[in-house]
Amino acid sequence: MKRNVGTTVRGIRLPIVKKGDDLVDVVFQSVKDAVESENIQVRDKDVICVTESLVARSQGNYATCDDIAKDVAEKFEDSFGVVFPILSRNRFSPILKGLAKSGRKLHILLSFPSDEVGNHLMDVHQLYGTGINPYRDILTETEYRKLFGEEVKHEFTGIDYVNLYKELAPNSEIYFSNDPCSILSYTKDVLVASIHTRELIKRRLKDNGANLVYGLDDILSEPSDEHGYNREYGVLGSNLAGPESMKLFPRDGQAFVDELQKRLNEHFGKHIEVMIYGDGAFKDPIGKIWELADPVVSPAYTSGLEGTPSELKMKYLADTELKGLEPDEMQKVLINRIQEKDEDLLGKDETLGTTPRRITDLLGSLADLTSGSGDKGTPVVMIQGYFDNYSHN
Repeated sequence: MKRNVGTTVRGIRLPIVKKGDDLVDVVFQSVKDAVESENIQVRDKDVICVTESLVARSQGNYATCDDIAKDVAEKFEDSFGVVFPILSRNRFSPILKGLAKSGRKLHILLSFPSDEVGNHLMDVHQLYGTGINPYRDILTETEYRKLFGEEVKHEFTGIDYVNLYKELAPNSEIYFSNDPCSILSYTKDVLVASIHTRELIKRRLKDNGANLVYGLDDILSEPSDEHGYNREYGVLGSNLAGPESMKLFPRDGQAFVDELQKRLNEHFGKHIEVMIYGDGAFKDPIGKIWELADPVVSPAYTSGLEGTPSELKMKYLADTELKGLEPDEMQKVLINRIQEKDEDLLGKDETLGTTPRRITDLLGSLADLTSGSGDKGTPVVMIQGYFDNYSHN
């Protein structure tokens, strides 16, 4: 019988997860209940996606601003630079509060016209009219205000982030430049606060005479019984969890996804893939914000999710070599082409227009859009038929 439905995505509701909960059991029971109540037919290569916040919460992977302050004070004896933080109340504000509590003077360098993930500090059309060269020029806070006004609010949040960051860190000076080495005019000790460009920036700073260079991935990265930590990412991927606390990115995720996969496979008798997902990787066309404020889309996933899609572009084939065929004949040829395609289609014309991204990034973005960031209450997402194609019945 011909199957008329391809990929389907379902948000799975869960109870509230607390520190110490057996998350493998909680997710397994919730998926099992959803399958039974909705009469879902489980198939091989179904994917269960679990949001990173559940994993971190069950681990109790939390830290406070004071924890950050203590770590930073041990790393920096005097004033230091903070290079290219993103503009975020949820992501960077609690970190900045901790940096300020260290008692060290901060020299904050903001990129412009936007931060690394697309939050704008100014209207690009207004910037164009100033004659400023964003690749060369450095602005002080006074010059910024003179050019762009005493209050510059973010389009979606309504927040003036320069004012906010000054309030959180009154012991700071703020500058605007797109050259990270500009900070070396004010201090030789630097904390790199960017997410995806951090390694290159660390290298550039060291090559240009910096003394101490750390990243946010070096803060709270050492195992501790006193607070949460993440060996690989430090406070990257953290989220506000209260006035003085934050939830860190989860750690040891591989053991979790492997154990959950084993439990699901044993119960359903199918081969199911499992992944942890955080922010999706996509850009808002209006606000220009690139969603990915986490260091990666998926910090852990089962082995069947490795790699990138190897797909033919059906529209391209239909408009080129299959053009002029009758619909039935075109369908037969397409099915044969898909069934006989090479596993490695890199650079082939018939792939033109397919999305060149990793499977985990695509699935994680799909899961993030499904679960949302608000009150949907579906932090687990079940994706079916993602690995199917037009030739599958």
